Amino acid sequence: MNITKASVHDVQYLSNVKTSGLSYCTLIADKGYLSGTYQLDLFNSCQINLQAPKRANQQRQPYPAIFRRMRKRIETLFAQLCDQFRLKRNYAKTFLGLSVRILSKITAVTFLQYINSMNDKPINHLKYALAS
Repeated sequence: MNITKASVHDVQYLSNVKTSGLSYCTLIADKGYLSGTYQLDLFNSCQINLQAPKRANQQRQPYPAIFRRMRKRIETLFAQLCDQFRLKRNYAKTFLGLSVRILSKITAVTFLQYINSMNDKPINHLKYALAS
């Protein structure tokens, strides 16, 4: 798990992705990763295809529907983590403490989704698992 400061621009994080060991995959990004030179560099160095939707004022190329659905799911999950698990108010004093708290909360979400899948309930409705 990698976390950067809020002051770090999104595309600067791509240098960490190059050294992470990922290769031959597709990363689904948001509009902050639109730089064509960074996308090309990432593909040439690690064969990582960086998919980002175009902005409204740019020439539009079709952004695959599967990527739109995945981005929506990612954003929904982040909103759930922030609201239901209070990620913004964690009172961590060190980076290690913050990392452990975030990892434990993500593990809890994964476990709740597992409970939902075992009980034939919608996976993304975390409150169903708590009512079971």
